[in-house]
Amino acid sequence: MFEAEVAEALRDGSVLANIMDVTALVCVVLAAVLSVAAGIGLMRFPDALTRLHAATKPQIFGLLLTITAVALDQRSFATLAALVPVFVFQSLTAPVAAHMVGRAAYRAGQVDDATMVLDELGPAIDRSDTLYR
Repeated sequence: MFEAEVAEALRDGSVLANIMDVTALVCVVLAAVLSVAAGIGLMRFPDALTRLHAATKPQIFGLLLTITAVALDQRSFATLAALVPVFVFQSLTAPVAAHMVGRAAYRAGQVDDATMVLDELGPAIDRSDTLYR
């Protein structure tokens, strides 16, 4: 009985289905705005570290909004179950990848020292270089 009521509430044209469609649309538009902001940040920021910040911060939230939009549009627990691991793995790997790229950019000298307020990596690299000589 409960499944029939849920199916009836989610059928096309119902108020709940229309609310879910509008919410999915808003999520897609917000995800697109975040992507544009990330692209502008990549073009405008001066060095690798600030570009990484612009690229990775909106990425995870944009992905969450996109996954939410797909889940709301499909209205299926199977789709949601397939999308949750995508979000989890992306949330775990994107910050680690950005961290490694940032360290490589720092070591390669692709950092604007004038804009850096606090350099916590420099002393650590100096210590590691003296340990392994």
